[in-house]
Amino acid sequence: MYFTDRGIEELEKRRGEEDVTLGWLAEQLRTFVDLNPDFEIPVERLATWLARLDDEDDEDDEG
Repeated sequence: MYFTDRGIEELEKRRGEEDVTLGWLAEQLRTFVDLNPDFEIPVERLATWLARLDDEDDEDDEG
């Protein structure tokens, strides 16, 4: 288990039953980066990855 899995597991345990919008998630990510500017690049990468999950063209670039 990666160390980050603990945070993911806590998120799932505490909020796994909630429904959220992607707009809400985007706002939370913006707030997090405002409070933690050192995490701007990883959050940007995560947001971009999430945004492109269904984009078949990007699959060719990842390999």
